[in-house]
Amino acid sequence: MEILKKLVVIIVGAILLAVALNIFLIPANVFASGFTGVAQLLATVLPISTGVLLFLLNIPVAILGWMKIGKAFTVYSFVSVVLTMFFLEIIPIIEISQDILLNAVFGGVIVAVGAGITLKYGASTGGLDIIALILSRMSDRPLGIYFFVLNAIIVITSGLLFDWEKALYTLVTLYVTSRIIDAIHTRHVKLTAMIVTTKPEELREAIHEKITRGITRLPAKGGYSQVDKEMLLTVITRYELYDLKQVIQSVDPQAFTNIVETAGVFGLFRKEQ
Repeated sequence: MEILKKLVVIIVGAILLAVALNIFLIPANVFASGFTGVAQLLATVLPISTGVLLFLLNIPVAILGWMKIGKAFTVYSFVSVVLTMFFLEIIPIIEISQDILLNAVFGGVIVAVGAGITLKYGASTGGLDIIALILSRMSDRPLGIYFFVLNAIIVITSGLLFDWEKALYTLVTLYVTSRIIDAIHTRHVKLTAMIVTTKPEELREAIHEKITRGITRLPAKGGYSQVDKEMLLTVITRYELYDLKQVIQSVDPQAFTNIVETAGVFGLFRKEQ
């Protein structure tokens, strides 16, 4: 049932992404962020559709993700890419509005909803998300710069290929997409989880079985109940948040969990050597 639920969410996310592109963004020559925007740009100069280009761009990323991240996350993400390509091919490109601002805003919102719900259920739309996760395991440097550079290239290239007004509308799409994903999931790559539980040992074992992260155990006591507990403190990536929630729910549904944004980590955060 868990796999089925995740697949349904991935299918819905792929449909939303395809609708946003073929009905709002592509007809208006406004570009999405990340690899989707790169595929759109390449499709304007190459005789290949956006969906096929998106698929081709994600093949080397999927291979890298398989080797560096793990099979489950990479497979779900690649399934999302394949389904997005499929729906991009079968959904016709239709211009329902000639207002570029409306296309930019609605396209950005729909892209963000599709990507956000996919992230929320433990997968991604591929491309830059997988690259960011790999980089987060190799370095503690801020990853926002990588998103910024790629999106800046998309904006500048769209301005050179079309006109600078289109580039400004692309900026509107990128801003809307970022804000909506923030609301649905999180754009912060690293998160700190503070879990107060009466089953610390069982929960520790379950987390270590599912997620390879260090855990610090701190004594805690209920302020009202006076019950002795422990707080498990761990830093995870945003892509592991769904798995962590599932583990906590299965082992100790009564556990109190606080998730906070983490600006940076120094010390023994697991990296690929």
